[in-house]
Amino acid sequence: MTKILLIDDDEKLGDLLGTYFQRFDLALAVAHEPQAGLKMLDAEAPDLVILDVMLPGQDGFEVCRSIRKISSVPVIMLTARGEVTDRIVGLEIGADDYIPKPFEPRELVARIQNVLRRSGESRPQGKQLRYEGLTVDLERRTAELDGAVLDLTTMEYQLLALFASNPGTTYTRDEILNELRGIDAQLFSRSVDILVSRLRQKLGDTSRQARFIKTVWGTGYAFIGQEATS
Repeated sequence: MTKILLIDDDEKLGDLLGTYFQRFDLALAVAHEPQAGLKMLDAEAPDLVILDVMLPGQDGFEVCRSIRKISSVPVIMLTARGEVTDRIVGLEIGADDYIPKPFEPRELVARIQNVLRRSGESRPQGKQLRYEGLTVDLERRTAELDGAVLDLTTMEYQLLALFASNPGTTYTRDEILNELRGIDAQLFSRSVDILVSRLRQKLGDTSRQARFIKTVWGTGYAFIGQEATS
């Protein structure tokens, strides 16, 4: 069964979801405090984390930052406020999706399945995309920059694989949204800009000097990495 870790101080929610998830072959582990959740992340090795923003002692944003320091596990964040600014912050720090409370359990399951599908989509085996200073392994779903493994979230990897597979192609924000599938539609271009900015930062690109991803003003973004010669 697919293992899901819920970090939320609402005990009733944990009981409800634990029973409901069984219908979809999802096994739920629950932590009611941030530190307990981080320990369970290490011990249980879940396939996905559901993380509430409003937690005792430490908010979900800080917990998400802690998760991203040690794991690339997909993260879906929950917020009672449902504010767009909260979702923007969540995307900035590495969340893969957002769902506001209250929500229908079936919608949450659909979000989980979508995120897991994106993170586990099969790629041509053995295929590597090699550029000067950058290697994207489509089988292992990893990337290396100047010999060092990049710590990428699911969406960051998906975006990099999209760009690197289609060098020179200019993608509009809407095209990126359609290709990645699953970014909250309410955010649209803002969410894409945040995602591209995060990826650029990890690639070492700056606004003045783009090594891999450049802005095509008034249109979108394009990958400009130079193919490796050997």
